[in-house]
Amino acid sequence: MFLKRAAPVTGLTAKLTNMTDISREYPLTPLMGVGAIITDGNRAVLVKRGSPPSANEWSIPGGLVKVGETLHEAVIREVREECGLHVEPVRLVELLERIFRDDRGRVQYHYVLADYLCTVAHGVLAAGSDAAEVRWANREELTHLNVAPITMKVIFKGMAQAKEQHPSD
Repeated sequence: MFLKRAAPVTGLTAKLTNMTDISREYPLTPLMGVGAIITDGNRAVLVKRGSPPSANEWSIPGGLVKVGETLHEAVIREVREECGLHVEPVRLVELLERIFRDDRGRVQYHYVLADYLCTVAHGVLAAGSDAAEVRWANREELTHLNVAPITMKVIFKGMAQAKEQHPSD
């Protein structure tokens, strides 16, 4: 019995088959990501992004979900990698999209993001992968940093939810 050699996989099928080659820039499909709103009273953890599309912008810790990883596993991993903190996701705060277009109007980046309120289990805040800097910032400081308006909205929403859970903070 002879087996036919399969035709080489090309084009879009090849790109989708080899998921390690998915490009963040000009993606074929939206990319799933997670974010962590880590609060302590009126403060939240921020990371200064080191890579596009948000290089030099302050944001919440987070990144892409890996194949086979749950959203909770992804947020725990991303925070540990970027900030050195071990967190426990508490609840989903927001599900949103971030779409960035180039000068010609083409979609350059497209993320679907699940942002979770998290509590710190243990660890020491320190910049790791893809984070130029990390810091705690209070509400007043947040308004003076380079934080995207949608990110600011999600942080404040997470802070309000954290306060509902722990009114004494």
